[in-house]
Amino acid sequence: MKQPLKHRTLSAAIVDQLRQAILDGTYPAGSQLRQDALGDAYGVSRIPVREALFQLEAEGLVRIVPQKGAIVSELSLDEINDVFDLRCILEPRLLAQSAPHFSAQDFDGLDDIHSQFEKAIKAKNVSDWGQLNADFHMALYMHAPQPRTRAIVLSLLQTSDRYTRLQLSNTKAMGIAEKEHAHLIALCRAQKVEEACRFLERHIEAVRKDLLQVVAGKAMAPKPRRKGE
Repeated sequence: MKQPLKHRTLSAAIVDQLRQAILDGTYPAGSQLRQDALGDAYGVSRIPVREALFQLEAEGLVRIVPQKGAIVSELSLDEINDVFDLRCILEPRLLAQSAPHFSAQDFDGLDDIHSQFEKAIKAKNVSDWGQLNADFHMALYMHAPQPRTRAIVLSLLQTSDRYTRLQLSNTKAMGIAEKEHAHLIALCRAQKVEEACRFLERHIEAVRKDLLQVVAGKAMAPKPRRKGE
């Protein structure tokens, strides 16, 4: 598991790797993340591991529990509503500020991300879906002169990445996301900014509705019986 850490700091590198491991299911909900074991695995002291776990707690991916340490968070209906309420408020505002300033080069970048998203869907490359979705949304907001709001939205997208992967785990949802992203690009290219903002809000709401159904269904599904029960 040891890998060379080449990111900005040790803690930032560990955050990236642990986040990915949580999102891809290496550490499922309820898993305990022990600082000493992680420190040994990454070849570092507990200090950067502890900092990384605090960052993941801020993103909602882990809970710091007294006497138990860091636990991978359960899928939460309340968290979905909280995250998507904020996204519905903030993202259309950012798009309204950003879209009028898109250049031909900006649209080439959006088209490239969308093309990668399409390829990841066709290849069923789960590890790339969430990241490309976040890249696409953040590219829409690149010219918005609100860096603090953009930072908040990036954090929300990272938090919802776990849910987005779950929501995109069926063919119908993947096809809808692909078409809606393409439509957003088309509206921005036509400078129909107000319409694009309204459509973006509906897009985010539709993802929320789908996620709530998926997570509620998982919560109601019978758990497998343990051997001997």
